[in-house]
Amino acid sequence: EFPRERLGYAVQRCSAIPSLLEFVDLMEPNKLEALADGVRRRDRRDLSRAITIVESARKEDRAETAALFSKFRVGNRKEALRIGISGAPGVGKSTFINRLGTTLADQGVNIAVLAVDPTSEKNRGSILGDKTRMADLIGRNNAYVRPTPTGLSLGGVPENAKDTVFLLEQAGFDVVIVETTGVGQSEISVANLTDIFLLLIAPAGGDELQGVKRGILEFADIVVVNKHDGDLKEAASSTAAEYASSMNLHVKRKELSSGHPKTLAISAMLGKGVDEVWREISDLADWRKANGYWATKRQSQERHWFRREVQSALIAMLERSPAISAMIGEMEARVLNGAIDRHRAVEKLSMLIRKQRLFE
Repeated sequence: EFPRERLGYAVQRCSAIPSLLEFVDLMEPNKLEALADGVRRRDRRDLSRAITIVESARKEDRAETAALFSKFRVGNRKEALRIGISGAPGVGKSTFINRLGTTLADQGVNIAVLAVDPTSEKNRGSILGDKTRMADLIGRNNAYVRPTPTGLSLGGVPENAKDTVFLLEQAGFDVVIVETTGVGQSEISVANLTDIFLLLIAPAGGDELQGVKRGILEFADIVVVNKHDGDLKEAASSTAAEYASSMNLHVKRKELSSGHPKTLAISAMLGKGVDEVWREISDLADWRKANGYWATKRQSQERHWFRREVQSALIAMLERSPAISAMIGEMEARVLNGAIDRHRAVEKLSMLIRKQRLFE
């Protein structure tokens, strides 16, 4: 049940009071079936409301998510082609997605975009500005763009990204694009969420030799060097050649077809090369399906997210124990004042957990 004692404060903070009140009423259990039906019909308003529920970190809403998901038959859902796209800020991810998305939408493909934005650790806010750079795509009736904050999770995508993708698939989208925050080389969680992973590179960015390093490049299926136009055209060609050489030397994965990983030079602004990127995505997806790697990767991803959910549930269980919660606070204070090192503190917590017999 929605905690209505918080409603007054929420109304004060929200200008769209009627919408907020309607959302509170929507949380009633007897409305969940109607919400699920709206998601299946690809009703934009219901889909957005459902995603808002699964994005919430509140315990009450996590229970609501489980209740909502029980309204869907998992085995009957249509599975979309999931594409992950990462790259440093300013490389042109949103421009590329806008161009690729409008191309597919105009061909009759139902496409959804989950645009992840960094979250401030101070106020939990985020800019969520990617949607403003996808105006052409948003104007298509068969396209849906959902900006979402990453929260405090690492890896470039939020903890609940898998749930959001599930809802987008329930809504019948053919292609789901997940755009990561684009910060650092640790954005590998998207590889456990998508079928094809694209890494966008900017020319003459000073990091052409990053291809020799092990990291995010090991997970990339296709490397796309953007801004192959104007004064940067020559630099983009050179960068693409260097990455192609590095990828061929250092990235060897059995689930990559002959000729992959590919490195392509494109201009998202001009639309040059975008069709070729889509052909490479489609060819690689078809090859993996024909050679048995598609189903294997999907199962591996389900295992990853299941275990991640189990870990979160176990941590929540520990925090609900008064004795353990108090012990965590005590050990934290002792670590901060230098009375004990963190390794010894964790060992003491482990001993307390065993004494509590929480897992027997």
